[in-house]
Amino acid sequence: MEKRLAQLEKQSRELDPSLHEREALQTLALQYSNDFLDQQPDAPAYTSFNKTDVNKLLDDAISETGVLPDEAIRVFRDQVVPPGLNLTSGRHFGYIPGGGLSVSAVGDYLAAITNRYAGVYSSSPGAVALETRLVRWLAELFGFPESSGGYLSSGGSHANLTAIVTARDHAKLKAAHYSKAVVYITGQTHHCVARALNIAGMAECVKRYIPMDEQFRMMPDKLDEAIAGDQNEGLMPWLIVASAGSTDTGAVDPLSEISAISKKYGLWFHVDAAYGGFFMLTEQGKKLLSGIEECHSLVADPHKGLFLPYGTGVLLVRDVETLAWPHRFEASYMNDTRIDSGMYSPAEISPELSKHFRAVRMWLPLKIHGVAAFRAALEEKLLLAEYLWDRLNELNDIITGPKPQLSVVLFRWAADKDETVNDNLNKTLHKRILEDGRVFFSTTEIDGRFFLRAAILSSRTHLKEVEQLLSVLKELIGNINTERT
Repeated sequence: MEKRLAQLEKQSRELDPSLHEREALQTLALQYSNDFLDQQPDAPAYTSFNKTDVNKLLDDAISETGVLPDEAIRVFRDQVVPPGLNLTSGRHFGYIPGGGLSVSAVGDYLAAITNRYAGVYSSSPGAVALETRLVRWLAELFGFPESSGGYLSSGGSHANLTAIVTARDHAKLKAAHYSKAVVYITGQTHHCVARALNIAGMAECVKRYIPMDEQFRMMPDKLDEAIAGDQNEGLMPWLIVASAGSTDTGAVDPLSEISAISKKYGLWFHVDAAYGGFFMLTEQGKKLLSGIEECHSLVADPHKGLFLPYGTGVLLVRDVETLAWPHRFEASYMNDTRIDSGMYSPAEISPELSKHFRAVRMWLPLKIHGVAAFRAALEEKLLLAEYLWDRLNELNDIITGPKPQLSVVLFRWAADKDETVNDNLNKTLHKRILEDGRVFFSTTEIDGRFFLRAAILSSRTHLKEVEQLLSVLKELIGNINTERT
């Protein structure tokens, strides 16, 4: 047995490389990452791909003996990263961009190397205290009371799901009530809310879509009418979900007025601020998001408004006890974790037990750069969106959507009297954008019409990148016009 153990130890020690071996791999990774970042000013924002070529990765060998580090890095560099969206580019204007700060990457490296389990205080009090500090900073930012709390999630979908489960349990809703329970949303509400209701077992609840104004904001008077009508019909009004920066149009619902209605009828008021929440750091954002401090729960995504790498969300609730109740647990193997720390551990107020130490990726850039740099970047994005909207209005045959409330700009090429022809022209234009790859923006449908949309939220998007968007747009429209004549 001793001989076999010695053989196994020798082989298993390969998983713990020597200093020389670690430095060799780290050097390769650092060289690649620095080259990647240095190439971003000229790198394509989108690279077309052939799925047959990409799917060759499905047959990538996972061998018994492994490969040299430079071979593994080569596969990552040449086959994994290039196809599709370049989410690190400042010319990525699609969906809601995430900047992927390099300092956050260092934070992730430190979190992975130290391998601290961030789920319970007794296991890693420093990790839990650090996440709690960030949650308290966020609570201060959004004007929440001292009774508030929350946790860092993997993103807005996870956080919205937790918020809905918390609101459900706070209202003491049981399965027998679900078909009469009413949630109030709009056509701009993110699809993850409906998905969260499905996952929470509430697919049969009534989803009441409240009409919107010309800026795609929920109309408070229509909300009031709907709730009163549902009560008279014997239904159970339960939850209002407002948007603080919708994905489609960047719409911000009138939060103060909605809050007053939620109080009038005793409904849980949840705000999806995944995209728009961190504009609270700016003066313009504070005014626009006035009333967010009155909600019962809110979701915000640091991987959007704080430019962090993807996989970073946050849920805040006004009263942390409402979050603790649906996540209560009993297990004998957790007895050693019970300690009076003066704070909730993430495992006590979230679905995660195995908790990644994701706080470091948020804490390190805030500590090193300071809040002022983030505030300046967000104010810059607001001004860039206004600038782009103004410039688009100067172009012939371009129709814009409403003036952006935040940093999403809707526009449409209207070169023909026939709107169906225009839809097809815009689809052709977007296809050319993908083929060209220098810039990327996404599309949506508004009132049955096909729109292009540019979302400005990358930390690397500045005036030069917006000018490039305009230049490429005019060039490709010119090419299509030439082909049409």
